[in-house]
Amino acid sequence: MKHVKLFALCLMMACAWPAFAQFGAIKGAINQIASQTQQSQQNKQVQNNQSPQKASGKIYYVSNSGGARADGLSAATPKKDIQAVLNLIRDNNEDGATIRVCEGNYLGYMNSGYIEIYNWITLEGGWNSDFTQRDPLKYITRMEPTQEQLGSNGSKGVIQTNKVLDDVMAKKPKGTLIIDGIFINLGLENFYMPNDPSDPRNGCPSKAFETGRMVDATPPQVHHQMFHSDGWIAGNVIIRNCVFANGVYFALQFGSRCGEVEICNNIFISNRYSACRIDGGDKDGMASHVNFHHNTVAFAWCRDKEMADMGYGYECMTKVNCDIHHNIFACNNYAAIARTHVMSGPDKVIEARRKTNIYDNAFFMNAADLQLPPTGGGKWTNVKVEQFEDLDESIIPKVEGNFELKEGDSFISALDQDYLKGFANLKIVSSSSFNPNSAANQFRSAMGMNMQGSETIRVSMFGNRYNFDKALKLFGAKAGYGAQKP
Repeated sequence: MKHVKLFALCLMMACAWPAFAQFGAIKGAINQIASQTQQSQQNKQVQNNQSPQKASGKIYYVSNSGGARADGLSAATPKKDIQAVLNLIRDNNEDGATIRVCEGNYLGYMNSGYIEIYNWITLEGGWNSDFTQRDPLKYITRMEPTQEQLGSNGSKGVIQTNKVLDDVMAKKPKGTLIIDGIFINLGLENFYMPNDPSDPRNGCPSKAFETGRMVDATPPQVHHQMFHSDGWIAGNVIIRNCVFANGVYFALQFGSRCGEVEICNNIFISNRYSACRIDGGDKDGMASHVNFHHNTVAFAWCRDKEMADMGYGYECMTKVNCDIHHNIFACNNYAAIARTHVMSGPDKVIEARRKTNIYDNAFFMNAADLQLPPTGGGKWTNVKVEQFEDLDESIIPKVEGNFELKEGDSFISALDQDYLKGFANLKIVSSSSFNPNSAANQFRSAMGMNMQGSETIRVSMFGNRYNFDKALKLFGAKAGYGAQKP
């Protein structure tokens, strides 16, 4: 009925107007109104699909100066532990609740070094002490465990989602989980060699470095992610305005059963293995989509100091469609973006539906800007940004607008210049002491035993800790690309 009235009104105006050109303008306006109405309806539909949980509207408050037995329901009575609030929300089944966290360092229940989420909630850091202002860069809410937490956090992600957020029968998102303004740094928990450049074993380019290279074997590193799911997540996930620094084993690694995943406006710096890896859990491969945009991803390190694998900024996984845009990928040790995981055999049909769009991103000094499976030999296919237009459109439909940062760019200037110089001059030196003619090896050979030798690998740097305060300077370093100021 509304459309009929609108048409009648416009027809009367057209009849009263003497100029045909003016009638054309009115007709164009009618079409524009109809188009906007249709788009608005589509946006509302998408919004409804992405936020299906019944929001309780309840807001909890957390402060380091709060009380363990406070109710946490007002700014005047905050609880002091995030996990205590998460447990309370779980017990009351309060999907849709919001947790506001003021500035400070939060280490979970009894300083265990992690928190576990059981509900569809919003975890929101960056509040001042009386919860009257929010500025994530000014009122920093951090989760920064130290080596004291190594006995209690084990293999848990610093932020861990419980398997209750999964549902194998879910056909559409069951809720929305939002992590906003939480800064995670594992640089005080990891093990490093001393920051002494006089000894090449330390992998320390200069005294300006906080640490030498990262070590694994002695003492053993605890391998855990900064955000991790225990199983799949059958809902939408939004992670924004966060920092993920100095991770030893993936920054974000989780599985999406179904839903929209939005990773935006975050800083990923000096993380090992991969900054972001999200797997799809739907059997048809079309239930999950990742929108990875306006993130700064720098210095992703390989799995070990031999630098032979991993070291990715963003990993495109199977059964997930994704859009990667308006990010900055800089100095990633193996590849900025990897699309090396593919499905074959009976699953080729599922694989053929997967689409990866990579557009409007800035790249700088990555070992490869994009890594693809081998085309014939055994090596990965490494692609530089200027070759993106030549990629197979069925695999990567949208590739326009990507570019290499030029010398003197504001973002390059914002990086820690000592760290950047060390990375630019990264060297790997290998030496072997194997001697098949040694007396010991001659004896072992005569006795039918394997001969022995040793190999020493020296690196000028590997996974060295990046200064946390300097990482924060990357917010807004380049207008329109990478993480902007929250």
